Amino acid sequence: MATAHNYTQLSSLPEDVRQQVLDFIEFLMRRRQGNEPQPKRKTPVPGIAKGMVTVPADFDAPLDDIKEYMSC
Repeated sequence: MATAHNYTQLSSLPEDVRQQVLDFIEFLMRRRQGNEPQPKRKTPVPGIAKGMVTVPADFDAPLDDIKEYMSC
């Protein structure tokens, strides 16, 4: 909802800034209409990180630092 105050503010801006505002409004209108090109999503490749992470065999073993807390 534009008001006279909005038009006054816009007209008081320097020409280059006013053009940026108008370009932004145009961008918002295109995006709302769905005309803005969407970036293509890359298809995930299963197993691309295979072997990059290893879990030690004693992963589930209690830590020595907290043994006294676990005895309760």
